[in-house]
Amino acid sequence: MKKLVFFVAAVFFAGTAFFASALEVDRAELQSAGANSVVFINYTGPHQIINTVEQIRSIGSGLGGSISANSARESRAGQASRYYVIHAVDPSTTEKLDADILILGEQAIVDHIDNLRRIIAAYLESAYGYSRKDSQTLAVFVTVYNAVYRGKLDVFKQKYKTVVTKNLTADKAGLALNYAEWPGKTQIVIPLSDVRSGGLSTVDTSVISDTKVIESMKKEPDKNIEQRKSMVTIKEKEAEKSQAKAEQSQKQATEAKKEATEAKKEATEAKKEATEAKKVVTVEKQKLEEAKKEAETAKQKAAENPKDAEAQKKAAETKKEAAKQQEKVAEAEKKADTAEKKAGEAEQKADTAEKKADTLVKKAEAEQIIADKKQSEAQKERIEIAKDQQQLIRESAGLDAIINAAYGLKITDEKEQLSGLVLVDKKTGRTVKESPVTVIRNRVVYPAGKEYIAVAGKTGGNAAVRLVKLDEKNMEIVAQSDEILAANSVLVKDGAFYYVVIQDGKNYVAAKYDGNLKQVLKSNVAVMPATPITVTADGVMVTDTYGFAKLLKADDLQGIE
Repeated sequence: MKKLVFFVAAVFFAGTAFFASALEVDRAELQSAGANSVVFINYTGPHQIINTVEQIRSIGSGLGGSISANSARESRAGQASRYYVIHAVDPSTTEKLDADILILGEQAIVDHIDNLRRIIAAYLESAYGYSRKDSQTLAVFVTVYNAVYRGKLDVFKQKYKTVVTKNLTADKAGLALNYAEWPGKTQIVIPLSDVRSGGLSTVDTSVISDTKVIESMKKEPDKNIEQRKSMVTIKEKEAEKSQAKAEQSQKQATEAKKEATEAKKEATEAKKEATEAKKVVTVEKQKLEEAKKEAETAKQKAAENPKDAEAQKKAAETKKEAAKQQEKVAEAEKKADTAEKKAGEAEQKADTAEKKADTLVKKAEAEQIIADKKQSEAQKERIEIAKDQQQLIRESAGLDAIINAAYGLKITDEKEQLSGLVLVDKKTGRTVKESPVTVIRNRVVYPAGKEYIAVAGKTGGNAAVRLVKLDEKNMEIVAQSDEILAANSVLVKDGAFYYVVIQDGKNYVAAKYDGNLKQVLKSNVAVMPATPITVTADGVMVTDTYGFAKLLKADDLQGIE
């Protein structure tokens, strides 16, 4: 059987027909890449340990659960060496924004943007009660926002409180595009606008979807239509919630104004009563003075006429009247004091009611501003989305013709000699699609029906080198070997089988795989990790650990003595 091997930038498969419309996403991605683009570089090769989605999400939900219990104050959760959150809030000031800072420590092993977004989404669900769908949308915007403003500490200082910025550094703030720069160098800022209420409006959606973020997202092949639609939906829900709050506050304000008006009336009446009471005091005091004078006159006359019974009687009576008038003055003063106190209380009640009404009016106005802002942003973005959808439709209509494409490899890392599959339009020579798997080793890949077999991966961290199978359409890994390969293993095809070098305990051995990447045989002879593998009619030739050529039996890969 004729052996077909792809060599980097040299040999291409041709004659395979593909619909151009199915390729437009990747073509547009290449054409749109620019200085302002946010294109994350992920590790797409095999891994030593493969975590489930729920295991990945549990990182975020664990952090969120800890923060949820202390959301009203500054708090921290997680391990600084791995995944760590600083809940940076300062209730003492309303100027600028609070934020959560997700820190990826030096031992963090997340290496794909999708998994990082899963962590963030699960965190938002657990910490603030967001729905699964909304949290996933917010996670996308949070990562793009942090990539757009990576290292721009001045921007963060303009928007965020000191409690936030004191934890940021210019070399770590935001999110790098390359996953290799994430561990120990990442401070993802999640802006918070309404921590106390929690739920829908906790994360400031206006900040994470500003003009620069949207422009960056529009540079993606599909212009991030679906994610942008989801954000619009969130903002519309925020607008509805704020509108309802505004209406409720306005209703309460109206009632409070009525109460304030009644309180003012009561205060006015109380003041009037107090004034009248004071007048009574004045009158009674005047009467008292007159009574005292009359009593004094009568007293003197009685003293001058000690034998005048009538004078003595009048002196006694006027003295008694003066005493009674003194009691009336005291009673009037008591009533006046009570009226004055009542007037003061009524005035204070009216003032409190008026302040309450003013507060509710301001609250209603603030909620209305938010509602109008969110609704305006949503409407504006819906218009932009509609325009972008029409543009994609026009582009798709212009690419409906069937084209012939050629597959091949291109260097992705010259130093490490890593490659990636690419698809090229045979007529124009333009690259129309690139594989997300950029860690193919040996600069060789074998076609296998509608799939391709290669050695791919890296060493270090959670990465691993394995025998992999990539699908023709998306050029993504759809299967991989259970065993880990030597980093510099060769890949040799013989008929329907493939030979590589795998780890076997502390040693390396030659191994034979079928087209499903299942191990068929492995040698009983330890070999050098970089050994050539030569398949002949007489057996399989390898180089053992001593540097000697060793011939293995073709049927069982046992050494021939």
